[in-house]
Amino acid sequence: MAKVKSVMEARAQMQETAEKMGINDEFISILVDRFYEKIKIHPDIGPVFEHAITDDWDHHLSRMKDFWASVALNAGRYSGQPVPKHQKLVKSVPAAQAHHFVIWLSLFRETLDEIAPSKAVTDYFMERAERIAKSLELAMFGVPGLGAPH
Repeated sequence: MAKVKSVMEARAQMQETAEKMGINDEFISILVDRFYEKIKIHPDIGPVFEHAITDDWDHHLSRMKDFWASVALNAGRYSGQPVPKHQKLVKSVPAAQAHHFVIWLSLFRETLDEIAPSKAVTDYFMERAERIAKSLELAMFGVPGLGAPH
């Protein structure tokens, strides 16, 4: 019981900290919508996303809002398996490539620089985005020099 209370207290603390910074569901919704507007028109990664998402953008954006609320607010609304879904993109046409993560992070930072109420908010999200990008990149492409995971 104490562990459950501790988890609940940690979640509440994270949400309180984020709220004080101006991070809430409304901010996350704007962030996701603007970020994916950039993704859709990007000449290198736009086609990869378009192929993967096809005509299901509304569903994808809704899932990404839940994902980022879970990451930034510890909201617990996202329950998916992003690694297997992203691993499939390596064999798709057009295929995801390792350098796409640099573009993804750049567009994410650009979006945050445009809309975040402070540098602290940008840093808060970028720390998480960089960790997520590295994790997915390793899962998809492996460690440089050692080859892709099986």
